[in-house]
Amino acid sequence: MLLYKQKRGIYFTQIREDLIAHIPYNPSNRILEIGAGGCATLVAIKERQLATEVAAVELFDLPHTDQSNPLIDRLFIGNIEHELPDYPLNYYDVILCGDVLEHLVDPWRVVKQITRFLKTGGIIIVSCPNIREVFTLSKILITGSFAYQESGIMDKTHLRFFCKKDLVELMTTDELVPVKAIPNYFITPRRGNFSRFHFGILDAFMAPQNIVVSQKR
Repeated sequence: MLLYKQKRGIYFTQIREDLIAHIPYNPSNRILEIGAGGCATLVAIKERQLATEVAAVELFDLPHTDQSNPLIDRLFIGNIEHELPDYPLNYYDVILCGDVLEHLVDPWRVVKQITRFLKTGGIIIVSCPNIREVFTLSKILITGSFAYQESGIMDKTHLRFFCKKDLVELMTTDELVPVKAIPNYFITPRRGNFSRFHFGILDAFMAPQNIVVSQKR
């Protein structure tokens, strides 16, 4: 817990435009965000009329953030691995889960549990760091050290590591089928341009993150 509390404010308050980009346009959407931080992303969604109702789940109470914004319809503070919020089941059109699963002891169980909140035909949008990223792999191979850092792919708070294939498998269950799996260059746009110039053949090694969108059967 202390490691999380040492994170800078932007860690909890950044608007996740990369996730918003995959939300189907529908002003009547009901959206749940797991790991909502300061709820800046949900407030942006509501202000852009991409949803009529938004709900948040976050590990920490974060004063002086949008957690207290009246645009947030529901807020649950707690550890999603230990306790589920008392939210309606089979209810939400979209669940956002940005950079959360890598922090969990058992992300496979959590994915199955949060799927209960999703209506049939709804989607879960997840993002996770890409352990196959070239600079991360190079450091491990050259230095012979799996050195953790304060942030990034080797963040000290990361418990699980995924390549794109692993993330797709995680988001494939009896109830979920992946409909999209793409590299995420949200934090490194220049690298994304470089990869696109090479027709995307370097995505597996250049992308610092991957995004998977799965739909509930």
